[in-house]
Amino acid sequence: MRADDASAGLSVLAACTSDVRLWYMQNGLQLNPDKSEALIVGTSSQLKQVLPVVPSVTVAGVNLPVPVSGQMKVLGVILDRRLTFEKHATAVAKSCNYHAEAIRHIRHFLTPELARTLACSLILLYGAPTGTVQKLQCVQNNAARIVLQMPRRSHAKPLLHSLYWLPVDQRIIYKMAVVTFITKFSATPAYFGRHLQPCNCVRNLRLLCQPLTKTDLARRGFRYSAAAVWNSLPRTVLESPSITVFKSRLKTHLFDLAHINKRSK
Repeated sequence: MRADDASAGLSVLAACTSDVRLWYMQNGLQLNPDKSEALIVGTSSQLKQVLPVVPSVTVAGVNLPVPVSGQMKVLGVILDRRLTFEKHATAVAKSCNYHAEAIRHIRHFLTPELARTLACSLILLYGAPTGTVQKLQCVQNNAARIVLQMPRRSHAKPLLHSLYWLPVDQRIIYKMAVVTFITKFSATPAYFGRHLQPCNCVRNLRLLCQPLTKTDLARRGFRYSAAAVWNSLPRTVLESPSITVFKSRLKTHLFDLAHINKRSK
């Protein structure tokens, strides 16, 4: 909805959810609109304009309005109004640290390979603020110390290098690039594929068209972030004949950027 015309957007929402409720009823299903949650996502200026005039929304024709929340948990991911994922990163870091300490207590019973497997589970989010990524990086650093049975205050970068682990910010780029490769060459999923447009540049048709954006919120969208990551990769990576080769070349490239280049400085 437009920030300067919230009423029109809310009317569409009310009509749409009413149709959904009717479809549920016709197909023997039950929709509980009174258990629904509402979250308005936008830029700081948009939220400042909308939130004072939209304290609640009407869902599926229920008389009791649904209050607008500051955050919402959807499929295990905590979303906030600015999509910074700060709350989500905090929750992930807390959970990972809890399980990391459990692994630390039994580390002497584990083989190095099993310890690495247990430690390699992180949720990574493109476009998150530096402070949010740093929380996840601390989790990865702690996991590396546990796997290699090093002191808590030992320097983490050499440990990540020896484990051949990408730092969190490089791992985010890796995940985004892999999703882009799969989407670009298989058009799956379709709702991602329609956002990837080849560049009109005759010199390099492998590049993707990167739309112009004015806000950080827009830069977190797949349309922009996928093109930005893809266009930053070297030609040798982009020319990979298969997903397996692409992953191998991509990780080597990002590993060199994260570790070898930093060591040379």
